Amino acid sequence: MANVTSFYLSRVIGNKVYSEDKKVLGRLVDLIVDAKNIRPKVIAAKVKSGKNVQIVDFSFFIIYKEKGQYVIETRNLKPIDVQKEDTIMLVKHILDKQIVDMNGRKVVRVNDIRLAILSTGVYVIAVDIGLEGLLRRLGLAKPLKKVLKPLGKSIPSRLILWDDVEPLASPRSDLKLSTTYSKLSTLHPSDLADIIEELDKKTQAYVFSTLDEEKAADVLEELDVEAQRNVLESLPVEKAADLLEKMPADEVADILDEIKEERAEELLNEMEKEASEEVKELMEYPENTVGSIMTTDFIAFKTHFTVEQTIEELRRLKPEPDEIYYLYVVDNEERLCGVVSLRDLVISEPQTPLYEIMSRNVVYVKDMDNVNSLVSIISKYSLLAVPVVDDDKRLIGVVIINDIVYELLKVRKKLV
Repeated sequence: MANVTSFYLSRVIGNKVYSEDKKVLGRLVDLIVDAKNIRPKVIAAKVKSGKNVQIVDFSFFIIYKEKGQYVIETRNLKPIDVQKEDTIMLVKHILDKQIVDMNGRKVVRVNDIRLAILSTGVYVIAVDIGLEGLLRRLGLAKPLKKVLKPLGKSIPSRLILWDDVEPLASPRSDLKLSTTYSKLSTLHPSDLADIIEELDKKTQAYVFSTLDEEKAADVLEELDVEAQRNVLESLPVEKAADLLEKMPADEVADILDEIKEERAEELLNEMEKEASEEVKELMEYPENTVGSIMTTDFIAFKTHFTVEQTIEELRRLKPEPDEIYYLYVVDNEERLCGVVSLRDLVISEPQTPLYEIMSRNVVYVKDMDNVNSLVSIISKYSLLAVPVVDDDKRLIGVVIINDIVYELLKVRKKLV
C-alpha cells in the first residue's frame, strides 16, 4: 500500500469502491465538491451498485495505490444530502465541458482534473486541457511516453490552476453557483466578448444575462454582429432596450442595422423617446456617409464660458476618455467656432473666456460627406477625432478614430 498525495480524476472514476474488509460496495461514478471555497473540497461521492446510485459522505473515503493501481476504500457508505447550489459534480459539470481560461482569456475544453490529498481533505487544484489528459483517459499516455522517451520527445501537458478558471453553466445544466461568473466580470469587455463569441448560442445568451447592466452594455458593443444579434433576440424586449439606452447612439444604430427589422422596431419603440429618436436619425443616414458612423455623444461649450466654468462642467459630467480628445466651442446658434485642447485649458487663467484661447482653424467634415474623406483628414492632421457639422455649420456630432478604423476593417472584409 502506497500513500497518494495527488491524482487525476480519470484514474479513479469507474474504479471499484471497497469496504475496509475488501468487499466491493459499488463503483465510483462522480466526485462532488463544495465550490464556495477557493480550492473546491470534495465533500461527497456518487457511487453506483447495480441499478442503485447514491450520494455518500466522502469524509470516510481514502485513496491509495496498490500494485500500481488506485484503490478507493471507505469505512462507511453513509448517504449525505448535498445542496445543489454551490456544489459541482466534477464528471457531470466539468469533465469534457467548456470552461474559461482566465489568463488566456479563452474558452477551453477540460480533458482531466487534478486533485490533491491534504490532511484536511481532498481538493481540486487544476484542470488538464492538454493532449496528455485526453490520452491518459484512453489509457495511451504511459505507453506513448515510453515510446517517445528514447527519441527525446514528450507529450504536451497543459495544466491550469483552478484559481485561473471559471466553470460555465448553461440553460441545459443544473449547475448553480451563487457567485456565477464572478471572475468573468473582472475581465475587460473586449476579452469577455471574445469568450462569449466562442460559446454556443444558448450559453452565449445565458452568460450574457448574468452580467450587470453596465458591464453588459460595454460587452454588447464589443461582440461581433452574429453574437450581438443572438443576444438581443434572446433577451426580453424591456431588458434589451434598457441596455441599448446605456450605449452611444451610433453603436446602437450599427447594431440595430444588423438585426431583423421587426425586432429593431420593437426595441426602438421600447426605448425612451429621446434616445430612440437620436438612434433613428443616425440610421437614416446612407451607408458610407460620415453621419452613419458619427457619435452624437460629444461635449461642446459656449464661447463665453470661462476656463473655470469649463473645468467645473467637466467635473460634473465626468465624460468618457474619447469624449474629451478635444473640447469644441460653439456660438449661441450651436455653430462650430473653435476647439480648445486640454493643455490650453489647464494652463490658462481661471477667468479667461474660451474665445480667447480657442483655435479658430478647426478641421471638420459634413454629415453627408463620404467616409473616405475622413481617412486623409485624420492622417494629414494627426487627429484623434473630427467634428461633424450640417450645412449651416451647426455641430451635430463627432467621429472618433476608433470608428473610422472599424469602418475601414468592415470594408476590407467585404472586399476579401
